[in-house]
Amino acid sequence: MIYHITTRGEWAAAQKSGIYRAASQESEGFIHCSTWRQVLPVANRFYRGRGDLLLLCIDESRLQSPLVWEAPAQPDPDMAKFAASNEQFPHIYGEINLDAVVAVESLRESNDGFALA
Repeated sequence: MIYHITTRGEWAAAQKSGIYRAASQESEGFIHCSTWRQVLPVANRFYRGRGDLLLLCIDESRLQSPLVWEAPAQPDPDMAKFAASNEQFPHIYGEINLDAVVAVESLRESNDGFALA
């Protein structure tokens, strides 16, 4: 299982169109995803102050687009523990077919950071 953080609006648009696309496809060529252990550090680094976040739970065996495990696309000092460990992140090179999304969870933010709702 891999995970992708998105907004309620982007998820609603995907359900309407039948396919999920992300802005990062245009700018970087792929959709950023995480492992379970990477979700909360990524959310806390890149998504603070957003109250409309969802976590897409993706069964990678159902993906129709290529999945590639790579180093962080945008190394960042706050993500140093991932870079230092040579940990890789899942990147999807193409759209996410909706039948690969097996669950959708809310992300809740408090003063201490994000938690799964």
